Amino acid sequence: MHVQTGLKPMWRENKTILNSWLSIPNGFSAELMARQGWDSLVIDMQHGLIDYRAAIEMITAISTTPVVPLVRVPWLEPGQIMSVLDAGALGVVCPMVNTADDAKRFVDCLRYPPLGQRSLGPIRASLVHGADYRRNAAELVTGFAMIETRQALDNLDAILAVPELDAVYIGPSDLALGLGVEPQRDPTNPVVVDAIKHILARAKHHGVRAGCHTGAVAQGLKMAQLGFDFVTVESDARLLEAAAATAVKTFRQQTGASAA
Repeated sequence: MHVQTGLKPMWRENKTILNSWLSIPNGFSAELMARQGWDSLVIDMQHGLIDYRAAIEMITAISTTPVVPLVRVPWLEPGQIMSVLDAGALGVVCPMVNTADDAKRFVDCLRYPPLGQRSLGPIRASLVHGADYRRNAAELVTGFAMIETRQALDNLDAILAVPELDAVYIGPSDLALGLGVEPQRDPTNPVVVDAIKHILARAKHHGVRAGCHTGAVAQGLKMAQLGFDFVTVESDARLLEAAAATAVKTFRQQTGASAA
């Protein structure tokens, strides 16, 4: 078991956090990813194939490494957010935070009173993060509000002004849809690019950390150079697919054999 201190100490050292994405519901694949040296991994319960039982197995597997386990929950639902934190996740990415009220309700799920309304029962979190987990939870747990709609852009400053909100996270595909343009894995449309830069600038103005979802490493580096504090690169499923496709293609080309 390794000590996991959350994201905030890395940010205090001005580190850009390198994150990747998990959508395969399996503890062994999560551990394989964790042992490659990422700073953090997001277990995707929204668009992946992962339910709560699988998420617990994956959080446990990641706990064999220093990598910070995060979870993207399916929605702004208090029970789900509190459950993944009780299971030992050290951060939550919450989709579709569109208003300051949404952001406040999200933050309330992350913090124990008097800072929020999280219910006390960290059944696994206190086991792996220490008996004093309750007192340290505000430092250990990071909350990312996803900014991915026109409504969220319109309410951006109000969202960013919500006390105890640690970070915002940009989902470029949903943001593109919300702005009426075609989604791209790594956006080049000026409408989306300008919106991403605007979110980053306003987050910095409010002293809130900013993260961005990217595909290829080159785009992740570009976002880091822009000043993002947290950058997601690739995912377990995409990396597996790409490596498998490359192996098959190379073999076929070298042997002149065709697929069965």
